Amino acid sequence: MAYKKTEEYDEKVTSALLENYKDCLSLLGEDPQREGLLKTPERIAKAMQFLTQGYTLDAKAILNSAKFHEDVSEMIIVKDIELYSMCEHHMLPFFGKAHVAYIPNGWITGLSKIARVVDTFSRRLQVQERLTTQILEVIKETLNPLGVAVVIEASHLCMMMRGVQKQNSVTTTSAFWGEFEKNETRSEFIKLVSAKLH
Repeated sequence: MAYKKTEEYDEKVTSALLENYKDCLSLLGEDPQREGLLKTPERIAKAMQFLTQGYTLDAKAILNSAKFHEDVSEMIIVKDIELYSMCEHHMLPFFGKAHVAYIPNGWITGLSKIARVVDTFSRRLQVQERLTTQILEVIKETLNPLGVAVVIEASHLCMMMRGVQKQNSVTTTSAFWGEFEKNETRSEFIKLVSAKLH
C-alpha cells in the first residue's frame, strides 16, 4: 500500500460525516445554516479523514518499499520527527516529536520511511503510550534489527484546554528493545538525542 502524498477523500464518507457534523453544530446551540458555518461540516469531515488517514496506510509496506541489505551494525537515529495525533479519549490533538533509533542486523530502510511510519501510527485516534510501542514493534518485525528505541515527547490539548488545564506539561514515553535494553546502549541513544548541533 503506497503512502498518500495528496489529500484524497471518500465522497460517501465525507457526505455521511458532514451530515453528522451538522447535527453536532445544532446540538451545541449553533445554526449550521449561518453563513460562517455553511461549509464547516464539510471542512471538518475532510479534516478528520486527513487526520486519521493512518488507518489506510501499511507501516510494514512503507518500510519494505525502501529496504536494503547493508552490512552495518551502527546505531541509526532519526530524531525530532514532528508528529500530530488525536487523543482517542477526547478527540483533541496532541503533538510533539518522536526520536527513533535502530541497530541494523543486515537490513536498513530509507530514512524518510522512519518518519512515515511515525505518521502512519500518529494519524489515528491514539494514546501516546500505544503509539510509542507500535512504532517500535513494526521496525522490529520488518527490519529484524539488533535493537530498537523510541522516545516521544508530546503536549496534549486534552490536558491544556480542559480538565487540569496545565499548559506547560509535556508527556514523555519510551520503549526499548534488544540492544537498547542494555544501559550503555540506551545511555548513548539518550545522549545523542539530547545533543544540540551547533
